[in-house]
Amino acid sequence: MGDERYELIDLSHVVEHGMITYPGLPGPAISDYLSREDARPHYDDGTEFHIGMIEMVANTGTYVDSPFHRFSDGKDLSQLKLPSLAYLQGRVFRADPEERACGRELFGGEELRGKAVLIHTGWDIHWGNESYFHDHPYLTREAAEYLAEAGPALVGIDSLNIDDTSDGSRPAHTLLLGAEIPVVEHLCGLGGLPDSGFRFFAVPVKVRGLGTFPVRAFALVLLQQEKGGYA
Repeated sequence: MGDERYELIDLSHVVEHGMITYPGLPGPAISDYLSREDARPHYDDGTEFHIGMIEMVANTGTYVDSPFHRFSDGKDLSQLKLPSLAYLQGRVFRADPEERACGRELFGGEELRGKAVLIHTGWDIHWGNESYFHDHPYLTREAAEYLAEAGPALVGIDSLNIDDTSDGSRPAHTLLLGAEIPVVEHLCGLGGLPDSGFRFFAVPVKVRGLGTFPVRAFALVLLQQEKGGYA
């Protein structure tokens, strides 16, 4: 980064014991595998360690979906390339808070190829409340078709699901993951980002045989935006 001044903005929810990310899926169980007390006899006086254990479904917190999440022959987490997840040119699109359906018109005719397209709905304000699970914003089929053709590196949303959960065909997942475009759901804090001029990161653990995993999503924003930000 040289002498450039920048800010790192966290875009992820905290994963906590018992929290519910999606109705019907269990919350994570966080516990000790080796407590500090039990570790002490194994080390010199004053030396102790903690080894924790977590049991959770892959769809916990802020997470990324790879094509394998939707397609049995799609790329799993271990096959995702870092250029599709990290240091991506970011572009935030602000959805109408009065409309649930985010349509094709949201994106205009902008060049999106290779970028991280982030849909800011503001739904993250409901995180941790029952209201988060009902009537959430989503991407329409027509918008997903447009994005699949436009070729962004990644698409993310700060909502319960990028699809309307009443639509069992899940068109946004089907079209985007079918085009090998990873999807990040349950983002937060997008209101704190500029519309453009930043880099986006959402990298999961490199696990073979899984299609989804939590990420620590964040943006890198130059503080001197008048000098051009990130092209």
